[in-house]
Amino acid sequence: MRFLPDDLEVQAGEGETILEIAARAGIVLRGACGGDGTCGRCLVLLKNGAVRDRDGDVIAEPGTALRACRSYPVGDPVIEIPQTSRLAEHQVLTGEGEDGLLGAGASDTGAADDPLLARVRLSLTPPEPGGIPDDWGRLQAALAGRTGQPVNADLAVLCDLPAVLRAEAGAVTVDLGLESGPGAKVVTVRAGHTAAPAYGVAIDLGTTTVVVELVELEQGRTVGTLGTYNRQAAYGDDVISRIIYAAERPGGRRQLQEAVLDTVNSLIGELGRRHGISPEEIRVAVCAGNPTMTHLFLGVDPAFIRLEPYTPAANFWPLCRAGELGLFLHPRAPVHVLPGVASYLGGDITGGVTVSGFGAGGEVTLFVDIGTNGEMVLGDGDWLVGCACSAGPAFEGSGLSSGMRASEGAIEQVGISAGGFEVVYRTIGGGPPVGICGSGLIAALAGLTRAGVIDRAGRFVPGLETPRWRRTAAGEEFVLAWGRETGHHQDIVLTGADIQNLLRAKAAIYAGVRSMLAAVGLEQDQVARILIAGGFGRFLPLRDAVAIGMLPDVPRQRYAYVGNASLQGARAALLSRRRLAMIEDTARKLTYLELGEGTGFMEEFTSALFIPHTDLSLFSSAREEGAYADRGGR
Repeated sequence: MRFLPDDLEVQAGEGETILEIAARAGIVLRGACGGDGTCGRCLVLLKNGAVRDRDGDVIAEPGTALRACRSYPVGDPVIEIPQTSRLAEHQVLTGEGEDGLLGAGASDTGAADDPLLARVRLSLTPPEPGGIPDDWGRLQAALAGRTGQPVNADLAVLCDLPAVLRAEAGAVTVDLGLESGPGAKVVTVRAGHTAAPAYGVAIDLGTTTVVVELVELEQGRTVGTLGTYNRQAAYGDDVISRIIYAAERPGGRRQLQEAVLDTVNSLIGELGRRHGISPEEIRVAVCAGNPTMTHLFLGVDPAFIRLEPYTPAANFWPLCRAGELGLFLHPRAPVHVLPGVASYLGGDITGGVTVSGFGAGGEVTLFVDIGTNGEMVLGDGDWLVGCACSAGPAFEGSGLSSGMRASEGAIEQVGISAGGFEVVYRTIGGGPPVGICGSGLIAALAGLTRAGVIDRAGRFVPGLETPRWRRTAAGEEFVLAWGRETGHHQDIVLTGADIQNLLRAKAAIYAGVRSMLAAVGLEQDQVARILIAGGFGRFLPLRDAVAIGMLPDVPRQRYAYVGNASLQGARAALLSRRRLAMIEDTARKLTYLELGEGTGFMEEFTSALFIPHTDLSLFSSAREEGAYADRGGR
């Protein structure tokens, strides 16, 4: 198969779709439906040759638009992939929170007080009669004497041990992998005393994006950080579509594991090239991700996460080796995975909560990470309750007429004049718009409400005079950017269905918050601090998010951005066994609230399906703004 305009030829495997072949070739197509052929985002053009569809019909007409996830090559076809079908690079959050700080009471993630890899330099005395009778025993005793804990090793370490111990008159450098509890395991033994630093990586396994931070362990110094989109996105935008793909497609689980491993390895390889560090020099990794991403990264069946009673394979994961997974590190490098709590609350949250300063001084704190899922924790440090609600991928731009992820050309800020006559916007990168991402969607929803274009139920107000409102065969829509302004010469719109989709997404977030508060008998004004985490959270227009009723209406000074808390949690664990133990303790004591049990969540969800809410007393500041006078809505 030949792909244009890349001019790339790839050998197609038996039974592979065009989408799968392209992904294997490093061309990641857009897809929201997990290969069901329902979203229409992976459209490609047949330029030459033939393909067959899932029904077995052969298509050989040049110029035919094909759904890549439902098309199979026949012979040697030539396929053109338009730019609109490709997954573009995202805005990826790699840093910390406001002013580079995690906030008051935050754990210091930068100090290396006891990293998960210890480099030990020893000078062993030669073997002698009456002494320890074997080489491994001599090394084991010396290491135990230095570290104060039992030390073990794999057979692979022992294979060349006799020669290594004698090469430099007993001088050796040993890398020891450590865990939160007692005990250590040898990763490598090298002849001589090396002055070279030891390296590790912290990995944030996000549904949308993946970030890798390369760290020099002894000083706790960050060498470099890189992030990109998760290549699993070709198989579905959200965790549910990926679980279905893994469970129902032959070889699907392995494909998804390879996709995320390719993503991580590409970042590790690029960091190594930039800084002159070979993969062999990276001796330990810590990963943080939601439960589905963790299962798929490890190659574990995630099927039962989405089926009642929503049971993950594990919350606390056994230590594994990089070579077992196929990670681009030293093959015996230990790979730690931060522990989760339940089916939809994982190590990204336990790590983030632990290092974010959560509950500092005993204050009631709310931690919110908004993405394809809304993951939340409430507590004061001594007690913790958490939940996860399915916001759907709307805030990632998926499932909407002109939605897109936060990549170049996405509208990220919107202002709308009274009556909806004028729209001003800003795009990522400053170029012509090609779609609208999550932050822009929230701003647009708030702007349409303030401008009197939609009512509190999210319906277009009757009698609009602006030419931006129109009725089409598919329903009503509002034009945010005219085709003459855009990069693809097509109007960028929000339809009535899009608005209802966004209302459901924001309602799920707020209903999750209200459900947790109700479970512990608190009101939202009793929350002293609200920590917003994650890549989407960093670019969230806070005033607009409160105005539409997605987040609690409390004084703005109570809010703080904490940046990529998942990555910070992984880094903190990498640099400190004590912090890893703290994260494990968080996972053990966090009580998970299953929102599907009982009627409380659905009642809260229904009440939140209005702008900002059916109970305006919960949003007094918005009411004082005068933004929500009844305009035909409830």
